Amino acid sequence: MPHLFSDTLEENILLGLPPEHVELSQALQLAVLEPDIAHFEQGLQTMIGTRGVKLSGGQVQRTATARMLVRASELLVFDDISSALDVETEQVLWQRLLQQQQRTCLVISHRKTVLQQADNIIVLKAGQIEAMGTAQELLASSAEFNYIWHGAYNQ
Repeated sequence: MPHLFSDTLEENILLGLPPEHVELSQALQLAVLEPDIAHFEQGLQTMIGTRGVKLSGGQVQRTATARMLVRASELLVFDDISSALDVETEQVLWQRLLQQQQRTCLVISHRKTVLQQADNIIVLKAGQIEAMGTAQELLASSAEFNYIWHGAYNQ
C-alpha cells in the first residue's frame, strides 16, 4: 500500500511541487478522485492521515496514482494499483489511464481486466522472461500464462 502523510490531500499529491506548474485537475480526473473530493467538506484541503480523515484502501491507491500522474513522466509504473477498488471504479480508472498517448505504462498486475487491454504482456517465471505477447497470443502459446489466467489467480 502506498504511503501517505498526515497533511492535506493536495499536499500528499503534489509532494512539494508548486501547484501552478502542474495539471492537478487532470491528474485527479485520471485517478478517479473527483467523486471522493466532492464528498470531503474541505475538498483538496482535507487533512488526511493520523490527524485527519482516514482514507479507504482504494482512496489511498488512487491518491498515490494522482501523485504519480501530476508529474510529467514519460514512463508510468503501476504496481497492482487497483487491488482495493470496486469493479466499476477499477474499470473507469484503467480506461482513463490506458488512453494516455504520450506516456508508456508499465503495469504489474494479475487482473484479467487489465491484462486484456495490454498492448504487450511479459510473463515472468523464476525471474526470467517466459513469454511475451498479447493476452490472446499468450493464451495460445504459453503454458505459464494459461496457468495464471485459468488457475492460479482465477479472478
